[in-house]
Formats: sequence, C-alpha cells, structure tokens
Amino acid sequence: MIKVAMTGVYVDDVPKAHAFYTDVLGFETRTHLDLGGGTLFVTVGAPGGAQHDLQLLLEPGDGPIAEPYRRALYEAGIPCIVFSVDDIQAEYKRLVNLGVRFTHEPQEQGPAIAAVIDDTVGNLIQLTQPKPAHG
Repeated sequence: MIKVAMTGVYVDDVPKAHAFYTDVLGFETRTHLDLGGGTLFVTVGAPGGAQHDLQLLLEPGDGPIAEPYRRALYEAGIPCIVFSVDDIQAEYKRLVNLGVRFTHEPQEQGPAIAAVIDDTVGNLIQLTQPKPAHG
C-alpha cells in the first residue's frame, strides 16, 4: 500500500510559518533541523498522534519555480492546501479571535462547508468540514 508521508507548502519565511502553523493552527512540530547557512528543515503535523505518519514540510518559497507558482495561486484565490476540521464554525470563531484573516467565511460548497484563510506567509489555505447529514 502506498500512502502520503509528507507534502510541502512553500512559505515566505520558515520560522514565521512554523509559528503560525503551530501557535495559531495548532499543529505540532515533528522535525526542526538547522541545516546551516540559514536553511531550516521544518515539518509539522496533526497534534496528539493523529495522522502520525503524515507531515507537512514548510519549504522556503523564494526559488525560481516556487515563487511564480505561489504568487499565481494566491492572486487567483486558490488555496495551496486543504485542511479538514471537525467544527468549522468553532474554528472560524477561534481563528478570528486570534486575528487570522479569512478571505472567505465558512459557506456551503457542494458536499462541504469551506472557508479560506491567509497563512501570513504567502498562501491561502482552505478549511473544510463535510456538511452534516440530514435525516
């Protein structure tokens, strides 16, 4: 069986991204290595052992491939990654209270309720929750 082990998101500033993804979004640090020359290798993941085998790599996004890609996604309003949440309204309130900027508030989108936030390091991130079943 093949499973996703790590995926990356390009960021403007790895230390700032690390703080946002852990202190604000609630991820835990999985790896934090100083590779020298100002280069950090930082991964985060879901807290408490949830998805223990899945990590998000916070990658420097200033390269000749990454920068145009990130800018194009951002300018088009396209999230670079989607995170699931159990209660999108509760997360919305919690994140607004922490000063997070939403580019769109929670709203129904097909079978889900979704919202989009600015991660402060050059990306839009979608939060999603399946719509409750009726009946």
